[in-house]
Amino acid sequence: MLRRRVVKFEREGEMQIGVETAKAVENKRIFVIDEDEIMRAAMQFMLHDENETHEAPSLDWAYAKAKDWPPDLAIVSEALVRVRGKELFGELRDRLSGCKILVIAESSADGFAKQCLEDGADGVLIKPLTIEFMRRKVDVLLGRR
Repeated sequence: MLRRRVVKFEREGEMQIGVETAKAVENKRIFVIDEDEIMRAAMQFMLHDENETHEAPSLDWAYAKAKDWPPDLAIVSEALVRVRGKELFGELRDRLSGCKILVIAESSADGFAKQCLEDGADGVLIKPLTIEFMRRKVDVLLGRR
């Protein structure tokens, strides 16, 4: 479950307070690959001020867009990893060359997160997600901190 945060805007069209301008200008590209439209939108909202963030409703969409817009980071859902298996990580590496992979997991209790790291994910985030923690993890994977 996502925690809600109030985000203040100075004026319409300006970036959120607390956004580092250098990151926004750097323009790293992120694909959020998840069949759940609400989760995609929530993650896109958390990251869009400091990154070029695209919602990918399917792997096919991500692969098609990556030809013209190669991502620096792919965020994938636990559900997608469970359906596709550990082969998904190799497929993502082949089709999204040079891209880091971050998995969003429901829980750390069943060992799924650890298994993802062993199978090839670069990072795992456990729900509930917060803006601060999500941005921090993305920054680390993108080599910003």
